[in-house]
Amino acid sequence: KFEHTWQGFSLESFHYVLTDLKLALPSALMVCLEEWAFEILVLMGGLMPNSEETTSLMAMCVNTEAIAYMIIYGLSAAASTRVSNELGAGNPDKAKKAMAVTLKLSTLLALVLVLALAVGHNIWAGFFSDSHTIAEQFASMVPLLVISIIVDSVQGVLSGVARGCGWQHLTVYVNIVTFYLIGMTISSLLGFKFKLHAK
Repeated sequence: KFEHTWQGFSLESFHYVLTDLKLALPSALMVCLEEWAFEILVLMGGLMPNSEETTSLMAMCVNTEAIAYMIIYGLSAAASTRVSNELGAGNPDKAKKAMAVTLKLSTLLALVLVLALAVGHNIWAGFFSDSHTIAEQFASMVPLLVISIIVDSVQGVLSGVARGCGWQHLTVYVNIVTFYLIGMTISSLLGFKFKLHAK
């Protein structure tokens, strides 16, 4: 029954594995570098004074950011597919339009999430901890978290566009510089040297 669809194993089916890996590995690495950066921040929280509260607070913020990003990541995947299809069809103007629409939609969704977080941050904090101290500290972090969610919504879509353009390898370098060289350096200085801890 399958003779028309599958002729058995052949070496020909492996000819494009290296070509696929040249796109797949940088794509995976760019996503992993971003996720690992957030996890490293939580681990750094364990090195700070009052590490139990700091780690709890940072884990709450990272999980909140991750949940917000899941919606944006769907748009990122859609942007990647649409941009690559339009570029492949020779329609760069349609690719730009798809990017613009996705950016607007992701920003709108981020604003809705941010508004919900700003209004219901005490309820949200209650899902993670019953500690009044943690809830108060989380409330003080909400303005920073709001900024992070909005910026991440734009960054997420632009990452999808970069994947659609085949620029994964460039985005890996951008993520290394922004998340690790710049982001981790600033986080370490603010957290340890200037004693802002979780903020």
